[in-house]
Parts: sequence; C-alpha cells; structure tokens
Amino acid sequence: MSAPDTPQRTSGTPDWAARADHAARSVTRHFGRRLLFLPGTHLAASVRPSTRFPGQPWNYWWQAHYVDCLVDAGLRELASGSRFDGGDHPSAGRLASRLVSTIRLRNFLRYVNSYYDDMAWLALAVLRLDALAERAHQPGRRRNARLQENLSPQFESASTEHMAGGTFWSTKRDFKNTPATAPVALHFARTGKQERAQGLLDWLDATLFEPTRGLYLDGAWIKEGKLVLAEEIYTYNQGPVLGALLELGGDANLARAAALVGSVAEHLTLPGPPDGAGRLVLRGEGTGDGGLFTGILVRYLALATGDPRLPSPARATAGHLVLDTAEAVWAGRTVRTDAAHGASGKYDDDGWLVFSTEPQRPASQTYPAGTAVELSTQLQAWTVLEAAARVRQLSGPGPSLEL
Repeated sequence: MSAPDTPQRTSGTPDWAARADHAARSVTRHFGRRLLFLPGTHLAASVRPSTRFPGQPWNYWWQAHYVDCLVDAGLRELASGSRFDGGDHPSAGRLASRLVSTIRLRNFLRYVNSYYDDMAWLALAVLRLDALAERAHQPGRRRNARLQENLSPQFESASTEHMAGGTFWSTKRDFKNTPATAPVALHFARTGKQERAQGLLDWLDATLFEPTRGLYLDGAWIKEGKLVLAEEIYTYNQGPVLGALLELGGDANLARAAALVGSVAEHLTLPGPPDGAGRLVLRGEGTGDGGLFTGILVRYLALATGDPRLPSPARATAGHLVLDTAEAVWAGRTVRTDAAHGASGKYDDDGWLVFSTEPQRPASQTYPAGTAVELSTQLQAWTVLEAAARVRQLSGPGPSLEL
C-alpha cells in the first residue's frame, strides 16, 4: 500500500495540538524543577525518578532542545490564546526564558562549553525564542543578544579550512562531523552569513555525503595524513542539513533537500504498528543522546512539509514521515500514576505520559513500570508531536505556526 499524495488522512483527524499539550505538561511537570530551589529558575532533570539530586548528569544540549520544545508550545499558545498548562501556570515562552537563564547558572555562569554542536543548538533555540517574543509583542532580552555575541565567535573559530572545511565537533579540534557542521551552517544561514553557511553545506556534500543511500555520514578525522570517515548514519544528522538547505534556498539546495527527504523515507524508516501498513515510521536511535536523534530529524521534516519551493511529492513524503511517526509515538505511550515517579507527587487527569524510546515499540516495553525515564526520549516525543501539530495546521485554517 503506497502513501496517499497528501499528509492529511481520510479517517478521523487527531487533535495533534492537544496531544502536544499532554506531552508538554508531562515534561514540564515531571522533569522541570528549580535549580537548587532558587526562585525564578527552571531546568529539566536528566532522568526521573532519581535520588541523585543534585548530582544528576549535566546534558547541556538536551536543555537546548527543551528550549526549542517550549518555543513550539509558545507558538501554539499564541495561535490558540490559551496556555498549554492552564492560566495559573507560566506560559511556555516565560518558562523558556527562565530556562535559558538557568542553563547559564548551571553551566558555571557561561554559555560556552566544550562542544560546538551543543552551543549551536542553544544558539538556534534562542533565535527562535527571540522571534517568538517579537511575535508576541514582547520586548527583546539583552541576555539573548549577549548569548549570541558569546557563541557566534565560537562557531567562526571552529569552522576552519583544516580538512578543507567543516566544523570541529569539540574543543579538542580533532574531529569534524555533521552534528556540528550542519547546525552551525543553519545558524550562519539564520544570522545573515549565507556564504559561510553555503561553504559548510558544500563541504558536507563533498566529504560526508554517501551517494548510494543519499544520506550524510557522521564525521571524519585526519589520521596519518589520510581522511578517515566515521561511516555511521544517524537520523539526527539528516535533520539540520535539511534545515540549512531550506534556509539558504536556491535551486541546487532545494534539489538536495527534496532528494534528502526521499532518502530518509527509503532508508531510515521501519515497519510501523501491525495495523499501519504503508506508513512511513522513522526508526529510533535508542537512549541517552540517541533518544533525541529522531525527534530532531522530524522537526526539520515539518519545515519541509510546509515549504512551497519543494516539489509536491517531497512535501507529501515529509508530511507522512512526520504524521506517521507521531502516530506511532502516541500509540505507544503509557501512563504512570505512581506518585514516586512524579516531580511533585501531584496528578491531574493527564497522569504522567511516558513515551517509548523507539516509535515502533510501546513504552511498556522500553520503559517497564518502575524504571527510570530519560529526558532525551521524552523531549523527542514532544518534538515529534509538536511537528505533527505544525503539519496539521498547514492543512487547515488558522494562524501560522511557522517560525
């Protein structure tokens, strides 16, 4: 059974915005907390439940994607006129602003760290947060401008002619890869440095593009004077490349983007649920950092779905990848009501939604009752559901959620 020509299903249409709200409440209520009980702070625990407070591992880039999720929810709040967690709780934009400030506190009073991809993700998220504030007619934050002023030179210094281009992954400066080069290219593209961005994309295409599958490899080293490739292919790497291609535009980049959507559909999908014949469900990448990988790809597939410059078949395929993966994520959820697993021990009708690490498997298998749940995997599910809400909005009336 082949996928229909448009991402809209003919049967009952899910309320993706409501589903995204459920995911947002589950993450913010059960992972969100103050830093060291300081008022006005907000940060997400890396794992719940945990008895290791305050010694939980610090995952800077997970928090950056938490900012992005909150911006997504903030866009929907503006569109609907209601808050995702009710009128008595902070708006998503307010939580995101607190989170950006708290990341600096937790990161020893600085935004710079040892990984250029981490910094690029935070810089991209804060650009979106500024745009959300502007759309909401809120004054800009000098803090956000300082963050960009601190991080932009990091991206310039890491994007060198060593190995003929690309961006270093870390301050060790011994490995250049797609996870750093692509989001840095996207940041350059969104901050008026189109030539720099195009150079990074061209390097990726010349060095890390694998033409047989039409996908991007992980990275490369120079060892004993020779280029040595890290030949793994992850869902994660394809997403920001797609985003940068769309941001820059132009015939060549848009042709690459359309081809990349097709390659993702062909090579990075797995069979969906037993009743989901013909659906394009993206594979998951496990736990830890991998627990975010597929969500990042889905974010940029949603942008492709709404980009009129792409051919209709590519937009339709991107839409199916988003909605079919979201449907699998939602179908696999479970609900926990044991107060030991909550951040506050208080519950409403939502319970605590827990999403699987793998879209094709139910959460009852990947997170059996009593096991700890990682933030990365829950942010991934939230990102996927927000992307589905965005794609759904494209096919119906109402204000735009694009940002």
